[in-house]
Amino acid sequence: MSITLQAPFALHGRNPDVLTCIANLSNDEVFTPPEFANRMIDTVAAAWAQDHGGASLWANKDVRFLDPCTKSSVFLREITRRLTDGLAPQIPDLQQRVQHILTRQVFGIGITRITSLLARRSVYCSPHASGRHSIAAFGSDAGHIWFERVEHEWQGGRCRFCGASQSAYDRGADRESHAYTFIHTNDIMARTAELFGADMQFDVIIGNPPYQLGSDGGTRDVPIYQRFVEQAKALEPRYVTMVIPARWMASGLGLSEFRQTMLADRRVRTLVDYPAASEVFPGVEIKAGVCYFLWDAAHDGDCSVTTFRNGEAQGPVLRNLGAHEVFVRDARAVTILQKVLQHGEPSINTILARDKEFGWTSNFDGFHQRQKPGDVPLYYIRKMKRGVGFVAREAVTKSAHLVDTWKVFVPKAYNGGDGVPHQIRGKPLIAPSPSVCTQSFLFFHVGSQAEAESLQSYYATRFFRYLVSLRKITQDATYSAYTWVPLQTWDRTWTDEALYAKYGLTAEEVTFIEQAVRPMGLDGEGDDEQTD
Repeated sequence: MSITLQAPFALHGRNPDVLTCIANLSNDEVFTPPEFANRMIDTVAAAWAQDHGGASLWANKDVRFLDPCTKSSVFLREITRRLTDGLAPQIPDLQQRVQHILTRQVFGIGITRITSLLARRSVYCSPHASGRHSIAAFGSDAGHIWFERVEHEWQGGRCRFCGASQSAYDRGADRESHAYTFIHTNDIMARTAELFGADMQFDVIIGNPPYQLGSDGGTRDVPIYQRFVEQAKALEPRYVTMVIPARWMASGLGLSEFRQTMLADRRVRTLVDYPAASEVFPGVEIKAGVCYFLWDAAHDGDCSVTTFRNGEAQGPVLRNLGAHEVFVRDARAVTILQKVLQHGEPSINTILARDKEFGWTSNFDGFHQRQKPGDVPLYYIRKMKRGVGFVAREAVTKSAHLVDTWKVFVPKAYNGGDGVPHQIRGKPLIAPSPSVCTQSFLFFHVGSQAEAESLQSYYATRFFRYLVSLRKITQDATYSAYTWVPLQTWDRTWTDEALYAKYGLTAEEVTFIEQAVRPMGLDGEGDDEQTD
């Protein structure tokens, strides 16, 4: 069929863009807004120009692009639009130009059957690439946006490729398997050759992968986006850019190895961070926000980091991502952290209990409300409310040596939203000896009431909670979140002023902390803990 300049690619200029009007399927498979997709594409194009003497990426008829997790196909559509303009001098005939682009340069792998149809409609103007409405001639309905159902491979109740729970996803042929093709193979080069009919060397891999799969009956979510990143690198392209949840920077189930690899990888050229995911995906809540990165196979150096808060950019700043075992998101925090760490003091973790120290989960209900002789008070949180019950001392079979200590209990989880200034942590609670708790609390243990009161004053400072915030990337603050908080002596009431002076913080650094962390009163007023 013939096409005109006014037909397929003029669609982008209409108002509204149809791809801005699609509702997300879930928080796990989020459609990328066109404006944001173009921001990512711009990042690739700028890197290409810088690396090729100012040459335009869109004027190169040999470059190949792959979206290995396409949904709406916004990336491929926008890339096609740019190539259509950029290749006009070399291939003046529009029909020939579009045929060349769509058959030789632009490739995708759908993640579900319905989104593969949507993707082809976005790029080919037809859900069937070989149909009469398609703007390119293909010998198959799929064209170069491939989708076929793939099954999980179960081992011991989980998929050996993605970790999905068999009980949740072994559910028959009438429902989507969510066994994504790109990550269900041990040889991704052979798989892409199989999908597209030839050995494929992609120059740019770009996308917004699925983020997680429900597991264990929905009680835990298994992240999978890191597997897409790893497979993309294994294809040995020149560039990889993907938008992914940012929790990998400091936490996340099963993400430790991925975090270490990303932070140590000197080929990560650009990192753009959005602590509030709503700035990228309106109406979608993704704890800890999202980020996108540009991985450049030829880069070997520090990373250009930009952080967006409330629409304002901080940076870019060149940073060594591997300076610490977790990533400090705000570059302005680095000098503060360095001043604290150079004192060489022990971490407050030396007196902090581990998660589930006494062995009881948050939903433990094996306690009673009326105290009996020999009982020990048990502190818990239910439906965001604190309570105290009682258990027999002999019921404490784990960490019994910590029962007879004074404790400062702190809620393990605190949400409070994405806005700043933020409280960071829920309010503390002093518990006399003896006492125990469920997993809802962590606790610091000391020898007396006076020491507990001194420690509580330290916890309430902005300084203390700011240092926690550097490692607390979600609502949970586990044992490791307190690693950078230095141990003090428990012989005084601690204040921010005393701590700022001790660590030599400048007026600018003090202002930065106080703009980020709001005061915490210990008089019962203000927000209590909030959990998800």
